[in-house]
Amino acid sequence: MKSLSIAATGMLAQQQNVEVISNNIANMNTTGFMRRRTEFQDLIYQNLRRVGSTSSDSGTIIPSGVQLGLGVKLAAVYRIHEQGNLTATDNTFDLAIQGKGFFQITLPDGTTGYSRDGSFQLSPTGQIVTHDGNALIPNITVDPAAVDVTINATGQVLVKLQGTVAPTNAGQIQLVSFPNDAGLEAIGDNLYLETPASGAATAGTPGAAGYGTLLQGFLETSNVNAVSEVSELISAQRAYEMNSKVIQTSDEMMGTLNQLR
Repeated sequence: MKSLSIAATGMLAQQQNVEVISNNIANMNTTGFMRRRTEFQDLIYQNLRRVGSTSSDSGTIIPSGVQLGLGVKLAAVYRIHEQGNLTATDNTFDLAIQGKGFFQITLPDGTTGYSRDGSFQLSPTGQIVTHDGNALIPNITVDPAAVDVTINATGQVLVKLQGTVAPTNAGQIQLVSFPNDAGLEAIGDNLYLETPASGAATAGTPGAAGYGTLLQGFLETSNVNAVSEVSELISAQRAYEMNSKVIQTSDEMMGTLNQLR
């Protein structure tokens, strides 16, 4: 009885769906987190009567045929790259990207990671780094004697020293963009890696065509919508229950057959 295995694929698919939803909800307060969406595909079909075949010697064509589906499978977990809300922190080195783009981060193994998380800090040497100590690219060092640091919308880091009138430019923050943001590989710690699916990274100045601007003293929150996620969770739970009911019904039907004498 194929309904047993078909319903089992449905239960497995909804289990994976709930896992994705639970990860979204768990990261509701994660800076720069992009919510995920599950996408499913139907499995192959068994042709009991092939559509388009002839039904007689005169060449009459079967218009619809008989195809039995064999269930469902998880096709992809798609990442939704839409702008999250901005929250004020009043922290000098907190930066939010308004629009498209990613920060470049030097990872411990020397490779480059990409992130929307702009919660930066200063290292003991005055270098702008992430909360894990990974340096921002390009490397920017702020003079420890600075009395004020301003990061404008185009990414210029302007440092004002004691006794000076005009600030000095300590460096220029750059953003990168990809042809396909959803093709980036998430590795945790709010970081992504470039893949063949994402396309090559293209660097540019914040505010230039195709790049967002920076907002100092703000962070981009997760784009997870709590109401939507709870609604999806209830829908997945009901679908799981219905698939389990199909298994129960199929089992009862088989039990009826076993009792025939």
